[in-house]
Amino acid sequence: MTIQRMDNVGVVVEDLGAAVAFFLDLGLELEGEAQVGGPDVDRLVGLEDVRCELAVVRTPDGHGRLELMKFHSPAAPAAEPNAPINTPGLRRIMFAVDDVEAVLGRLRAQGADLLGEVVQYEGGYRLCYVRGPEGIMVALAEKLG
Repeated sequence: MTIQRMDNVGVVVEDLGAAVAFFLDLGLELEGEAQVGGPDVDRLVGLEDVRCELAVVRTPDGHGRLELMKFHSPAAPAAEPNAPINTPGLRRIMFAVDDVEAVLGRLRAQGADLLGEVVQYEGGYRLCYVRGPEGIMVALAEKLG
């Protein structure tokens, strides 16, 4: 048996609306929204009294998805939303884009911050890292030539 595909990456947020808006401005599309909870969800995630609101956004080609989740209960432990890029754990999501500067402009208008600089990497790509709402980091990659 082999893996068929990576289905989605889950990201827990406090402000679901801001997170959805950020990824829609990036160019992803809203696939759906739902509210989940109840005994089955409690058993699945190993928590009690789960109430969660979620939105799934996907890349335009339909192959990449993010599940953005806002837990209303139980209360979550404190997180470090602005952890540096070298902190252990999932740190960033990279997206291939047609024009780094255009996407960066849209994201900055939403309040996203450029982490370093836009760089040309080994002559083949323009790359940058951006921090969006709640410290979510995305990398943008524009293939040159």
